[in-house]
Amino acid sequence: MLDANWPDSWRGAFRIEMRAEAIGLAWRGWPVLPGAEPAAITAEGDDLTWRRPVPAQDNWRELLETHPHEVATWFGDDTHSLLVATGTVLDAIEVDDELGKAAARLLRATGHPAPIVAMPNGRWLFLTTVATSIPRELADQASIQWHGANGYIPLPPSPFQHGVVHWRVKPEVWGWQLPEATEVHDVLVRALAGDQAVAPVATLSTAA
Repeated sequence: MLDANWPDSWRGAFRIEMRAEAIGLAWRGWPVLPGAEPAAITAEGDDLTWRRPVPAQDNWRELLETHPHEVATWFGDDTHSLLVATGTVLDAIEVDDELGKAAARLLRATGHPAPIVAMPNGRWLFLTTVATSIPRELADQASIQWHGANGYIPLPPSPFQHGVVHWRVKPEVWGWQLPEATEVHDVLVRALAGDQAVAPVATLSTAA
């Protein structure tokens, strides 16, 4: 979350950056949502330090086709995180740090790395086109989460309790195109199986 001890100029600059990112994504057709800050502790003994941001509005599903001009109005003084809905334009596969690093190495071998988001809690998000399912090898792992229909994920520079969400592989690297979900899933399955090979594999297909 925004540090109360930050100078006003820093806090203002952070909000401007957040607003600019939201507008840019909205113009590219991504279903941007305003997010609320994560709660640190809600009840005695209930430590939710790492709980990610959630939509600021209960009717968030009704906001998915909002025009970028209106999106700009959401990100003022009271909005401190940036979310994007999954299952319409994009999906995401969430993995732990170890699997994320292994999969990223394999993706680099394709010469067309996928967009990757990292969160301060050590979790990584691999963004893909929309999928109807994920391989059983991934679905059976408790540490892997598929963000598809009726879901949402935080995007940079959304704040957590001890840091901010950031890009491991920025959208510019892949020309603002999303890799096909099945191909990223295949790379994750390989990484999960311990495949460390850097032998050439098929270049990832992308979709606008």
